[in-house]
Formats: sequence, C-alpha cells, structure tokens
Amino acid sequence: MKFIHTADWHLGKLVHGIYMTDEQRIVLEQFVKLVEEEKPDAVIIAGDLYDRSVPPTDAVNLLDEILFKINVELKTPILAISGNHDSAERLSFGSTWYRQSHFYMQGKLLKEIKPIYLNGVNFYLVPYAEPGIVRQLLDDSSIHSHEDAMKSIVGQIEKTMNPNEPNVLIGHAFVAGGSTSDSERILSVGGTGSVPADCFTPFTYTALGHLHSPHAIKHDTIKYSGSLLKYSFSEAKQRKSVSIVTIDPNGKLEIEERILTPRQDMREISGYLEELLDPSFYQNQKIDDYLKVVLHDEGAILDPINKLRQVYPNVLHLEKKIDQIDVKEKLSINTVKRQSKSELRLFEEFYKEMTTSEFSQEKRDLMISIIDRVKGESRNL
Repeated sequence: MKFIHTADWHLGKLVHGIYMTDEQRIVLEQFVKLVEEEKPDAVIIAGDLYDRSVPPTDAVNLLDEILFKINVELKTPILAISGNHDSAERLSFGSTWYRQSHFYMQGKLLKEIKPIYLNGVNFYLVPYAEPGIVRQLLDDSSIHSHEDAMKSIVGQIEKTMNPNEPNVLIGHAFVAGGSTSDSERILSVGGTGSVPADCFTPFTYTALGHLHSPHAIKHDTIKYSGSLLKYSFSEAKQRKSVSIVTIDPNGKLEIEERILTPRQDMREISGYLEELLDPSFYQNQKIDDYLKVVLHDEGAILDPINKLRQVYPNVLHLEKKIDQIDVKEKLSINTVKRQSKSELRLFEEFYKEMTTSEFSQEKRDLMISIIDRVKGESRNL
C-alpha cells in the first residue's frame, strides 16, 4: 500500500492582508501532478482543508476543483478529515454519496469508528473534536482534556481492531513536545490541548495534521505532513513537503518526503537600508518573494517601507533589530507577570484573543463559579 499524506492546506488563508489562494493553486497543481506520477493507492488529507469555518468562495471552488482532479480524473481514493479550522458540518455534506467514488470525508466524529479498508490496510478517520463533544458522544464524564478524549477514542477503536493487519490513524492533534509556529491556532488554554505520543502506539502509522512543520516531532510511526505553504514568518526556514508512505504486508514503513515549491517564497532579509537597496545585494535575489525585513539602522528613517517596495514589491512586515531586542526583554518580563496571574485573568486574556466579544460581568461570574467548582473537585480527589 502506498499513500500520500498531506494536511493543513488552509485554503482561503489571509497572510498580512494578502489572500494566498493563487499561491495555493500553484502548489496544489504540483500536488495533483505528483499524484498522477506516483499513482498512490490513496491520498490522505489530515484536516484544516480550509482556514476558517466559512471559507471564501474562491477557496471552496479551488478545493472542489483539486479534489475532483484527484478523485474522479485520476481515480485515486481520498481519505480526509476536518481540522480545528474547518466546519465539521459543512465538510460532512455529501459524504454518504462521496463514498461511491472512494472519497471518504469524515467531518464529524462518530461514536463507532469503522475502518476504511484499502489494499490490505485499515484506515481510521478521527476528525478534530473538542473534549466536551467527545465526552458527550461517548457518554464518559471522565473526559476533560484532549488527552482524555484521544485515549478514549483509541480505546474504542482497539475493541474491534485487527492487530495482525496494518492500521493507520488519520487525526488532527497537537502531540506533546511538537514544535509550533505563529500561524497555528491553539487548541486550548493551559496545556490541556496536547496529546502524548503513546496514545498512538497501536497504529502502524499515524498521519497527523495541525502542526505546520513536517519535522514538528521526531518519531518512527507518528508524522505531521506540515502545511501546504508557509503561513507566517515563524515558518520561513521550514521546507514544505508531503509524505509518500509505503506499508508492506508485514507493516514495515518507508517514508519519503517530496518538496512542493511555491511561486513566491516567504523569507526574511536583514541589513542596513542602504545595503538592502544596493543592486549588488538584490540582483541575485528573487525580489518578488514575500518578505519580512529587519533593519539594522538605529536612527529615524523617512518612509523606509516604500523605499524598500521600490525594489521588493512584496514586503509584508518591517521592523528594526533594536525593536526586536526590546520585545524580547518585554516578553521576559511579561512571562514572569503571567505566572502570577489568576486563572480568571488568564482565561479572560485567552477569551479576548480568541473572540471579538466582550468578557462581560455575567461571563466573569460564570467562570468564577466554574473555577471554584473545579478547584473544589481537585481538593476532594
């Protein structure tokens, strides 16, 4: 069995005010060509097909076009799940009849997860779900964290799993110890969003989405494919790729990474303004890349970003090196301050980051009662 593992396409992504749809189309056309050349037995998409629950029309049209080419024109089975950016309900639309052409889209988590059997391998599709949803679905009051939820889900799968056959889990989760980037949405506050790697011990291979680096964790059988493109400057040094995975009848794995090349890279350049505008510096560079520029100049400069854009049209972010030092010092101070904040204050900051709603007194009182109740329960354990 040979399959291609990809994830985190984030179609409709807006980066520094620019929709990435055209760049995504170029890379996805490369991906379709790779599928055509490799002729895999299946394509896995491990969540976050879209960047938001209600994606722009162009993103919907692009996904429709690419999936049609892979599944219908190239007659390649697709196994896909929803991620934390997707709308589980919207992705579930049509999933019943999609299966007739071997397109297995699992938007919502089911109580009973039956495997998709392809060429001797069992694939278990586990879409992203909040612990509260899993607690209600499995009627298990002990589920409070993502770890609890994943252990319960895997426990349900193991009840009917055939350990003598290769088994693959397709999931969307944050494995503890994985390296993150700025463009990933946190799954929960306080560290309860992580899942330990040993949750996935029963599986021959675990195909994950969520973390954007293909090397987010080092593990023999658990792998992130990484995101389709670089979606923040914290990912500038990453090499984006997809994984070609082969499993022989004995369950032996072979994993090969294949690089996808965007038309315009996202990278960082630094130096004094005069140096960066010197033809001897930029003539050997790809000047239309998406750039973060770090200036070494310390004094005031008149309109530096427009001067830079005369040479580099896609400067998306500009800052001074001296400002970076100041920010690091402030972050260090804020970290100490944050450690002394109350649970209520931490939740209030989290709430304001994740929503545009006011943290009203009614919400404050509700959270106080919840925190007090949880603390009371912990003391009684």
